[in-house]
Amino acid sequence: MAEDYTNLPVSELLRPEGFQCPYCGRVHKTGLRHLRVRQGALNDIPEVLGKLGAKRPFVFCDANTWEAAGRRVTEILSAAGIGYALHIFHEEDLEPDERAAGSLAMHWDNTCDILMPVGSGVLNDLGKVLGHVANLPTMIIGTAPSMDGYASNSSSMLVDGIKVTLYNKCPAAIIADIDVMRQAPMRMIKSGLGDVIAKYISICEWRISHLVTGEAYCEGIATLVRHSLKKLTAAADRLTERDPETVASIVEGLVLAGMAMAFAETSRPASGLEHYFSHIWDMMCLERGQTADLHGIQVGVGTVLTMRLYQWLRTVTPDREKALASVASFDRARWEEDVRRIFGKIAPNILEIEDRVRKNDPEKHKKRLEVLCDRWDEVLKIIGEELPDIGWFENMMRSAGMPMLPQDLSFPATAQDVQDALRGSREIRDKYLGSSVLWDLGLLDEAVERVLGCAEME
Repeated sequence: MAEDYTNLPVSELLRPEGFQCPYCGRVHKTGLRHLRVRQGALNDIPEVLGKLGAKRPFVFCDANTWEAAGRRVTEILSAAGIGYALHIFHEEDLEPDERAAGSLAMHWDNTCDILMPVGSGVLNDLGKVLGHVANLPTMIIGTAPSMDGYASNSSSMLVDGIKVTLYNKCPAAIIADIDVMRQAPMRMIKSGLGDVIAKYISICEWRISHLVTGEAYCEGIATLVRHSLKKLTAAADRLTERDPETVASIVEGLVLAGMAMAFAETSRPASGLEHYFSHIWDMMCLERGQTADLHGIQVGVGTVLTMRLYQWLRTVTPDREKALASVASFDRARWEEDVRRIFGKIAPNILEIEDRVRKNDPEKHKKRLEVLCDRWDEVLKIIGEELPDIGWFENMMRSAGMPMLPQDLSFPATAQDVQDALRGSREIRDKYLGSSVLWDLGLLDEAVERVLGCAEME
């Protein structure tokens, strides 16, 4: 029997049987079984392990998260008489790539029956990948409210140098001790807010893709994401105070966003064009031997840029003939040259994606363009419904002390990097984004020029 789950508290969304969705008809469920978000939650580790029937965890962390919580975790396990294996990554800049995943697998202790990553982004992603391969549950010990992937069923990984989403399975348990989370570096806390405010764009683009390409969409899941947004933006101005209640609200919002991805079985509810600015900057930094900024910080900057592009797009009237002429003049050789310049040594992988999905195919373009031109009023309605007032949005970011422009990032993002990220965003996956709309309308070149103005406004 269908049941509206959209107003339930997070704890009641963990039903093993899930929910028959009254919006899309599918069954939505998550593999997450236990969630502890409170002060002193680390002390719940032995109890939750018992509920999962696990006896020996494989604990892994990096040097920073060892100090933040790892040492305390091992002390709690020892005091409870629970044996464990331990691996500490000592790399200064740990990347979620084949090398890190391979290192984790090489240090794996096969007497363990559950994985216990202590950390956030990269460690969380590595734990899900190994847990999926080894068919073992994962209990995540959060150390910072820095990203929305804790409860998702996917990992954001670098595979052959390309940032991809690998779908695996949700963690069985998440322990988020607010006493630990609130002591995270402030930039990591701001990163969490940056990752969640991106959802304005992701839901907007999910609906546009549903309209233009027929991609599956669920209003119920979108509503969960909107609840997550409301929870976090309401707490934004108190972010820098490290107030326990505010940090708990941020953590719950991040977990809710991750659960929405698990319900949808795709990252679409949580990731749009703004994430692709970040993904491409990550790849550029890797190519150049630079260290990228935190994921959510880059995503927050990408969200500002994308919001400003949509503000301009709302003033546009589609010109069918201009769009058709743009595609008719498409130069494959020039396009490949751009791909090779933007993506460097991983360009062959990007070219293979286009050969497989054929985003640039004139007949496919014509079908999308017909929908855009004939139903542009609906596209504008979606943008108006999903994206907040730009003035309110930017004031909210300022009140939280958020980095907002490329020059605020920790690596030297150039004007060319900003333009290349927009141009390259539609190339790295088969996903209909704001840049896809711009390309279909014959406006991507103009948008590439305009994005510099968007990056300089303040």
